[in-house]
Amino acid sequence: MTTNEFLPLWVVIGAIPGALSRYYLTLFVAEKVNFDFPLGTLLINISGAFLMGFLAPLLPSLPTNQWLNEITIAGFVGSYTTFSTYILDLFYLSQTGKWRKVFLYGLGTPLGGLLSVELGIALAQLLS
Repeated sequence: MTTNEFLPLWVVIGAIPGALSRYYLTLFVAEKVNFDFPLGTLLINISGAFLMGFLAPLLPSLPTNQWLNEITIAGFVGSYTTFSTYILDLFYLSQTGKWRKVFLYGLGTPLGGLLSVELGIALAQLLS
């Protein structure tokens, strides 16, 4: 078997800790910050965007096969970040009628994510 035949396995190996990290970080933030704002999901998506920005340009320069890319980007970061949870949280916030929080979260996630990707890429370039 070639390394490419194992790519789905590498995604699974990375996805398990990514999903567990997201789950436990969400619980931790909810415990520490007690207000009706999905801060855990926001932090996860922004930190995940930073990781994606940092790893995407860095991994191809390493002397590894595609398996490392699949474990980290497709597996870990892919299951750590969560667009569907972001949308569901945005829906729940809109149901409360707290439009300032809806606006902050609705724009803060993509803008914070974009900034985080750029910061991750800049850091990766600095370290290369």
